Amino acid sequence: MSEQFHLMISPGDVGRYCILPGDPGRVPAIAKYLDSPKKIAANREFVTYTGELFGEKVSVCSTGIGGPSTAIAAEELHACGADTFIRIGTTGGINTKVKSGDLVIVSASVRQEGTSLHYAPVEYPASADFEVVKALADAANSCGYIAHIGVVQCKDSFYGQHSPERMPVSYDLLQKWEAWKRLGVLASEMETAPLFVVSAALGCRAGAVLNVLWNQERKAMGLCEPDCLDTEKGILCSIEAIKLLIQRDKQK
Repeated sequence: MSEQFHLMISPGDVGRYCILPGDPGRVPAIAKYLDSPKKIAANREFVTYTGELFGEKVSVCSTGIGGPSTAIAAEELHACGADTFIRIGTTGGINTKVKSGDLVIVSASVRQEGTSLHYAPVEYPASADFEVVKALADAANSCGYIAHIGVVQCKDSFYGQHSPERMPVSYDLLQKWEAWKRLGVLASEMETAPLFVVSAALGCRAGAVLNVLWNQERKAMGLCEPDCLDTEKGILCSIEAIKLLIQRDKQK
């Protein structure tokens, strides 16, 4: 198919560099930082804009929530020429050093979800691309943001995290949450593991920068932890990282 079934895009519509928010409503807010952004398509949870940075075509495409739709977005963007993905999203902290308003730059993700199992056996790690992680870390530093780099947990159920006690499998959810805490896992979210594994299967680069909304462990300890719903830091970090990747790719 020349036009992709879900995203309704075709080769030439998108650039090799793509920023992937979950929320379709965030796409225009990110695309405004591109030169000459244009809306390409909108279908279901997928909204796509394309513009330029440093003369290179750059796209922004929403993925919706969770692994299945994230995998679809990566597959269809890659079919149209994309090979570098940065997820920009939100997360809840697990490690108590991670505070609301901070950023988390993901180096790897716990595969506690189902989509990636259709691409690789469970023993295969969901790892971010080093070049993308380095660009995100350098961008966060240049912007003066507090950013934690490390492992996050990726799951399929938002309420499995926030209401585990009422689930029939509460014994498993609670025990594994305790394991993530003991292992120093930074935060919890729903898209990085499938994005990283699908990207590896496709031969693409991928990374992620996440805005910390809150940390439920800090709240449980009675620490000051106001909710932070602002996603601007992550957006600016992703834009600056794409600029760095473009410059560094041209130097290769």
